[in-house]
Amino acid sequence: MRKLFVLSLLVSLPWVCLSQNFLSNKQIDSIISLMSPEEKAGQMTQIDLGVIAEGGICNLVQPQALNLDKLKTAIQKYHIGSILNVGCGSGTISLESWHKIINTIFEQNKKYSHLNIPIIYGIDAIHGANYTMGATLFPQQIGQAATWNPGLVKKMYQITAYETRASGIPWNFSPVLDLGRMPLWSRFFETFGEDVYLAKQMSRVAIQGIQNNGVNGPYQVASCMKHFLGYSMPLSGKDRTPAWISDRELREYFLPSFREAINQGAKTVMINSGEINGTPVHVNHDILTTLLRDELGFKGVAVTDWEDVYKLVNIHRVAATKKEAVKMAIMAGIDMSMTPNDFEFTELLVELIKEGSIPMSRIDASVRRILNLKNEMGLFQFKKISKDLYPLFGSAEHAQQSYNLAVESMTLLKNTNNALPINSSAEKVLVCGPAANSLNLLNGAWTHTWQGLDARFNTKGKLSVVDAMKLVNAKNVTYVQGSSIDSVLDIEACIQAAKTVDKIVVCLGETPCTELPGNIDNLDLTLAQKTLVKRLKELNKPIVLVCCFNRPRIIKDIAGLADAILYAYLPGDEGGRAISDCLFGVKNPSGKLPFTYPSNQNALIHYDRKQSEDLDVDFSMNAYRPQFDFGFGLSYTQFEFSDLSVSKDTLNDFDSIVIKVNVKNVGSRAGQEVVQLYYSDLFASITPSVKKLMAFSKLAFEPNETKTVYFSIHKSDLSFVNKELQVVTESGEFDLIINNQKKRIYVN
Repeated sequence: MRKLFVLSLLVSLPWVCLSQNFLSNKQIDSIISLMSPEEKAGQMTQIDLGVIAEGGICNLVQPQALNLDKLKTAIQKYHIGSILNVGCGSGTISLESWHKIINTIFEQNKKYSHLNIPIIYGIDAIHGANYTMGATLFPQQIGQAATWNPGLVKKMYQITAYETRASGIPWNFSPVLDLGRMPLWSRFFETFGEDVYLAKQMSRVAIQGIQNNGVNGPYQVASCMKHFLGYSMPLSGKDRTPAWISDRELREYFLPSFREAINQGAKTVMINSGEINGTPVHVNHDILTTLLRDELGFKGVAVTDWEDVYKLVNIHRVAATKKEAVKMAIMAGIDMSMTPNDFEFTELLVELIKEGSIPMSRIDASVRRILNLKNEMGLFQFKKISKDLYPLFGSAEHAQQSYNLAVESMTLLKNTNNALPINSSAEKVLVCGPAANSLNLLNGAWTHTWQGLDARFNTKGKLSVVDAMKLVNAKNVTYVQGSSIDSVLDIEACIQAAKTVDKIVVCLGETPCTELPGNIDNLDLTLAQKTLVKRLKELNKPIVLVCCFNRPRIIKDIAGLADAILYAYLPGDEGGRAISDCLFGVKNPSGKLPFTYPSNQNALIHYDRKQSEDLDVDFSMNAYRPQFDFGFGLSYTQFEFSDLSVSKDTLNDFDSIVIKVNVKNVGSRAGQEVVQLYYSDLFASITPSVKKLMAFSKLAFEPNETKTVYFSIHKSDLSFVNKELQVVTESGEFDLIINNQKKRIYVN
């Protein structure tokens, strides 16, 4: 009878928006009033697909299929609110398989859930819909940032949303908004780099692209900001190990990208699995409620990461029992627990609700956020997914956008004596190294499987580097692997082949990995790969290094042996074509480093360093010697900067200053240049950085073309977080810097 009453209630109450069939706030409240403690606890629980599928967690039967008895139990007994899939122990599946899974969940939920509250499905579509066969796979986030082209990045996220929703999945655990300031960290490649301003610009367009001004349309999904807060700066560099970050630094460096995403309407947030200053973030009320809710005004759903409530007991040891851990996490501000392997969280939460250990008002607040999200997604009016709605899924048009993004990410770090581009018709080339013939090393983790290691699931028809180069001119391209990541292989055959060519391209790589499996003890490039380069150098032929790394691996002892270095990041399924076209000069590299490339193991200093970090052992100011600087990247043409000017030299509270500079392509071919505006605060109450990025613009130039570039800045653009945790701009002198040009202004 209760179910019939609810259905009639939903029909009779007035709609907020008839055209979209949204439920009103009154209807949501009415549903909540009818829910039992078990149903509320179920809504706050997220389980993995393995719990309801044939097989088990990380051991799913292939192809993946639901177990209807398990699904019935999850719905009828535990009233489950959410399901996720992470590709653990399984690979990509077809659109048809996804549709069958999602449609079956909906049908069974309608059959067995007496309140018929929809189940929300979430997935890690990190660089495309990476768990669906034939989906478009893009460069990883660090490569996206290297384009310095927010418009191009936004298109990528729109396509990812389109293809994720085409799979029937309305919730994407993306983007990662953690700042990449710890190069050792295994998830460095999932960030937008080390700089606050660049990360903010990319965060903004990522949310805009994923949600596209809403989350209820056929081409929109809900975004999930990851991982709030400070996750990316573990002191040891190892994943999920303690971070020690002051409140001021949290706000100065790690908060702005999340603030930007919240301002753009991000619907959900995933919480940092680690601890900050001795307190696990999952029980930190100051971060999860006072900061996230009260200060930032976030209204959406806060979900845990994998088993993080249980880890409060067995890893962090701040709770004596799982029941205590559940209470601590909910009271701190968690809405939904990624349990994900069982229903123990649900059962414990029911106990806590029934005994009054957690106020019903606190439970209802989380349930309301979850139901509001499902309502905004249009899940209460769910319709079966139709493949016909998505004619562009995995299309050539989408592949072209991936290629464009990969090309613009390519960062030329060295090019001595014009070793690049290679003349494809006149020069013979040996291609070798572990990344030369591997789509896995071009894509990295979160590709078809969690760790991205299984080549069986690679997208059919996509080209490795050597495949793409042979497509240009097969007779001039020879391939011998030479080494794997960790072992020297047919190196003598490689050397013999190198004797017959004009140039050698060595494609260096790193084993795909993320999270705990990606922990390493040092940043050194593996000995096998360095040995390969050193042996080939004995032939005295031009060597080109192509670097496909998860993070900046130390190449100091082989960088000097190379005539050219092309940094490719993890460029995705179209990376082979992009690398080939840049090597042969079909495309002109225009990427810029979104991080400071260290030259030595312990030289992990960022470009926005403090003056004291410049002080050398001989008391000079030359200690900052990275392998390559933040924002650095060469081109096959050259650019000159001149005539930097400002509209006035004093900046007041409500004024702006217009900065202009002339940029000329003085080379013989077309190219793109990123015009980067930095500022340097000469004196401040908190020791100022040597310089900080405050604006940039990427422009295309024809040979001999000059463009005047304009930037407008306000006083707030020169702000920082002071000792009282306030965002302030102090009076004083500032230098504005573009390339080799500098102007000084005064701020009142």
